[in-house]
Amino acid sequence: MTLTHKDAELLQLISAGDEHVFAAFYQEHQAGLFRFGLLMSGSRQIAEEVVQEVFLALIREPHRYDPARGNLSSYLYGMARNHVLRSLRREKPYVPLVEPAEGEGTERLVTRDDPSTETARREAIKIVRQAVVALPVHYREVVVLCDFQEMTYAEAARILECPVGTVNSRLHRGHALMVQRLRASKISQASPDEEWTSLLRCFA
Repeated sequence: MTLTHKDAELLQLISAGDEHVFAAFYQEHQAGLFRFGLLMSGSRQIAEEVVQEVFLALIREPHRYDPARGNLSSYLYGMARNHVLRSLRREKPYVPLVEPAEGEGTERLVTRDDPSTETARREAIKIVRQAVVALPVHYREVVVLCDFQEMTYAEAARILECPVGTVNSRLHRGHALMVQRLRASKISQASPDEEWTSLLRCFA
């Protein structure tokens, strides 16, 4: 089922109990929200809680969405971000990374035939995930939103409620910190921008 409704109409149908619309909407956004929660927290449990809490809030309090402040997708990720930050404050500065089960949160990965290449790629992905989770939160969230969720600076700025210029500067600094950490793992030898672009191809 392809969703063609405007955001306000979509919420009205969901709050009215239209199961088909809700199922299609859930299918469209669940994986991205899970990936966001996993990369932000390093915890599958928190990522699952993020998905559950976001959709429950959407059903219970649809009136809280304000179209004037952005699209519905931005609203979902704003709620997901708030839940992750609350969870991290309850736990630790960040929790140890738990690798997802096969195919979970990795739907964008490309399968390759060469076993040695696949093993090396998965090891690189594991190290990149660990490096993401190790970033300070204000850098981590822009890296996750812009690089892994492929959002524009403007979309990320709406979710984070900060200027676009702040997103840009944090993303640049986040990349530099990532590459610094990856160099310690002997993955990165090129310039930060070149190496980060190369590493992202693992997730393309």
